[in-house]
Amino acid sequence: MHIKFFGAAGEVTGSRHLIEGEIKGQSFKFMIDYGMFQGGRDAVEKNLEDLPFNPAELDFVILTHAHIDHSGLLPRLTGQGFKGTIYCTYATEALLKILLLDSAHIQENDFERASRKQKLGKWRGELPTVLYSVKQATECLSQIKSYDYGQVFEPIDGVEAHFRNAGHILGSAIAVIDVQEDADKKRIVSSGDLGMYDRPLMPNPDLIESADILLIESTYGDRLHRGLKETEEELVTVITETMKHGGNIVMPAFAVGRTQEILLILIGLVKNGRLPHLNIWVDSPMATAATHLTEKFLEDLDDESQGVYAWFKKNPHSVDLKFVADVEESKALNRIKGGAIVISASGMCEAGRIVHHLTWNLPHSQNAIVITGFQAMGTLGRRLVDKATVVKVMGKEVSVKASVHTIGGLSAHADQAGLLRWLKGFKKAPSKVFVIHGEAKATANFAAVIKEELQWDHVITPEKGDLFPC
Repeated sequence: MHIKFFGAAGEVTGSRHLIEGEIKGQSFKFMIDYGMFQGGRDAVEKNLEDLPFNPAELDFVILTHAHIDHSGLLPRLTGQGFKGTIYCTYATEALLKILLLDSAHIQENDFERASRKQKLGKWRGELPTVLYSVKQATECLSQIKSYDYGQVFEPIDGVEAHFRNAGHILGSAIAVIDVQEDADKKRIVSSGDLGMYDRPLMPNPDLIESADILLIESTYGDRLHRGLKETEEELVTVITETMKHGGNIVMPAFAVGRTQEILLILIGLVKNGRLPHLNIWVDSPMATAATHLTEKFLEDLDDESQGVYAWFKKNPHSVDLKFVADVEESKALNRIKGGAIVISASGMCEAGRIVHHLTWNLPHSQNAIVITGFQAMGTLGRRLVDKATVVKVMGKEVSVKASVHTIGGLSAHADQAGLLRWLKGFKKAPSKVFVIHGEAKATANFAAVIKEELQWDHVITPEKGDLFPC
């Protein structure tokens, strides 16, 4: 049996990992995740790369969760001939119906808009790439089969799998895959993206006791997040000071997971009297859909989040919460001179309505931009984090006079301590540990920490294209 890494190896996005081998003389191939590369100049080129074999040869795909960097190329895969089943949790399937269709819709719209401009002589350079159509995304959804946490299923003869809760976003899972290879049974465990411990919204990640082959994420493998109390204090300070000076607060946030967590934290701070009445606009159709979906899966949230939600239902006027529907209403937000909290996607400030809000709010010193999640290299969000004084937004240079605050404690990813805490749940060291889904520095740092702290020997930091026996 072999494992080959097609993405999220030495980088954060593009999670795609191939497992291949033989069971009773019959060859098999399956993928864990099939995500899109995001950020950086070569992202489009990587997304266009074909597999070195016919996608029809793949037996199935195990999907850990719905975030686009893990799921975003599935419609392209099915469009290229993959006819097998995509396995995930119930909530992940529900989210994919939102995210994949939205992704396809954006690609088609961007292309059509650029084509019109090109005909008018107003577009320079290459047209945007359409990786897949809405039709292909819809067809892809028909190949999904979902299961509850802990429910064992058999994708092919000789392979059993089940999902455990990763505590990252709604439906996020740790994939546990048992392969009967000749006389030996090997357990492959993929952490997916692990959530933080003792944080709002999601429960703590489930612990796994054994694995032969382990894939562990390392997004924040080289740092520690601030504690929840410190994070809330920082958020209270930023909001209070900005409101005092008559400014707006703009929060770029991932539509799925982060937006819902921020809303619960803000409502909780009002509930506990630490913030006054707030005016919050959620300006992202996807975030709106994901928030309404979260209400349907309330039992999957932690107890505290369920309590905050129940309180808000009884006290709806404590926070003026509005979900922005159309584009005109979104544009109207930029006429608000102060007192607004605008939560908008995309989370890395690369596309969507957030770019318009940044264009209007960045040049004014009374405003604040609150960065709430990981910002990949090459993205506008990363340039703001790195304290750029001028940034290019939609082809125009915009001065950065608003204050920029990076609140790492809001991350949905476990930090180094959280990752180690999860790894300590294993009763013995896996035969091989692959440290993935992190930029090179974070991955190398975390691999060294695993060896030192846990005394595990076979810790590997693969790069894109690497092949290993397992």
